[in-house]
Amino acid sequence: MSHSDDPFAPAVQTAHDWLRAVADALGTDDHIFAHRALRAWMHVVRDRIGVANSAHLTAQLPELLRGIYYEGWVPAHVPVHHGQAAFTEQFARAAGIGRDEVAEVAGAVTAVLSELFSPGQIDRVFAVLPGHLYAVLCGIEATEEGSATEAERRHRRSAADQPMPLREQVRALGDAVAALARGLEQLPINSADEDRAASAAQEAHRILLAEGFVPTVRKH
Repeated sequence: MSHSDDPFAPAVQTAHDWLRAVADALGTDDHIFAHRALRAWMHVVRDRIGVANSAHLTAQLPELLRGIYYEGWVPAHVPVHHGQAAFTEQFARAAGIGRDEVAEVAGAVTAVLSELFSPGQIDRVFAVLPGHLYAVLCGIEATEEGSATEAERRHRRSAADQPMPLREQVRALGDAVAALARGLEQLPINSADEDRAASAAQEAHRILLAEGFVPTVRKH
């Protein structure tokens, strides 16, 4: 089967491009390690940001990486409220590294994803995290859970609780349009690809529903 005849080829290529970018940020040619580090990053973040923020974040992930993100995910169990020690242990175990390496590796992954995501996306997601976890994901070695000031924590929590401003509404709409575009691009010319189109529409609907753009249907 040629590349042009393989409907999965574009998704595989995009996932490889992102993985290569992560490997470059980590300064390694070991893509297996880069994959472990990226997976660890996605899972520790996923478990702590809640359902709506996960919808925004995954809307910009390549299809294959989106599947890894949701692997083993139980929406009813998030966000978890474990402290820094559990956070660091989870990342280290998943990435196959020492606990003292977590900040460096997590910071490198964050840096490259900040470039790959739309501007401000990472900052918005990280705004809901406690300061000490925010620090580790930014590559800062936090030795105590109180390393971020209480004022910083209150600021982030306050920002997360505020109604979504206009620019965030526009961003949410942009995420939904991007999800549709990804699902509809490179469709076969001579054959229908209803599954991809339906999946893209569902992803866009989920993003809009999370932000209240789409009213829920109540059964009478």
